[in-house]
Amino acid sequence: MFKRLKDGIARTRNGLVNRLSRLFSRREPIDSASFETLETALLLADTGVTTTELILAAVKKRSRADGPPLIDILRDEMIAVLAPVARPLDIPPATAGPYVLLIVGVNGVGKTTTIAKIGRHLQAAGYSVMFAAGDTFRAAAVDQLKTWGERLKVPVIAQAGGADPASVIFDAYAAAAARGVDVLIADTAGRLHTQDGLMAELAKIRRVLGKQNAAAPHEIMLVLDATMGQNALQQARVFHQAVKLDSVCMTKLDGTAKGGIVFAVASELALPLRFIGVGEQFDDLQVFSAEAFVAALLGLESTTAVQ
Repeated sequence: MFKRLKDGIARTRNGLVNRLSRLFSRREPIDSASFETLETALLLADTGVTTTELILAAVKKRSRADGPPLIDILRDEMIAVLAPVARPLDIPPATAGPYVLLIVGVNGVGKTTTIAKIGRHLQAAGYSVMFAAGDTFRAAAVDQLKTWGERLKVPVIAQAGGADPASVIFDAYAAAAARGVDVLIADTAGRLHTQDGLMAELAKIRRVLGKQNAAAPHEIMLVLDATMGQNALQQARVFHQAVKLDSVCMTKLDGTAKGGIVFAVASELALPLRFIGVGEQFDDLQVFSAEAFVAALLGLESTTAVQ
């Protein structure tokens, strides 16, 4: 699994490590020119200004002739940024009724496929799962979720195209509760995050679920596309302000050289980062590990197993 992770973020690693290889090989404290090189490499990887400044300050403090190599310092400081958000999805055993995981995000980030991958992950962990096809504004999304449901043998609750998303998810909750399903994963519409209608619809879904179970939805997870860089961070800000997110899943890290956006999202939002996507296969959606991610990013060997 670690090899899949290393291969998946190769574009970001190659860009970062190639720019820093000379600095990694030197033993003396790095000078001002070297700090500029490090700063540029981090910014080009899209770690964000705030996170880059934090890392640079720590490196400057720890860099000395008898100190650890730069790559070790960088590893430690990167892990320090990511460790607080590396919290796997944990379904409480005493949940009353199905645990409702509401998946949100704009069109194109991979929500529907991510739902299928999370569903498979939960099945492997011993949970029963149901899907709710709440993205009723796109018939293709409903059909896609039904196809995934057939492949995974997961029941899918759907209505005719154009149906009220809140009504679909209401029915799905009732069905999941009646069948004793452990986890209900609900898809939602993904029109542009600047449209007030989308946020109003998500708020309505929350209200409808709350009438069935005061604790539902138990978790609202935002799916972000890493290839969108800082635009993904802006999406996260808007969604978090509108619906109070509980967690994040970052997809398509294999398709960008700017995977440092993971650091920017972690630093600014401080929300649990449950999963990262590093490819198209089921196993390419991985439980996020700060240690493994940083090791893969810097081209090191990981001592932390990737689940």
